Amino acid sequence: MKTHIRKVGNSHGVIIPKSLLDEIGIKVGDAVKLKVTKKGRLVMSPDRAEPRAGWAADSKTLANAGEPGGGIKW
Repeated sequence: MKTHIRKVGNSHGVIIPKSLLDEIGIKVGDAVKLKVTKKGRLVMSPDRAEPRAGWAADSKTLANAGEPGGGIKW
């Protein structure tokens, strides 16, 4: 598929067909990650939180606060 870069205010943009967004599971309003590969390709992917992200830090915070269940040793 071919498209063109367009000027959007002081930035630039590209129109991405809905069918391509559907293929990678992205909809309007979703956060995405953009990166450039070593070969100079622009890659866009959904920015989804990892399961259980932040649980360890939250558990330590609870343990330090003396909350019940925060100091469980597994």
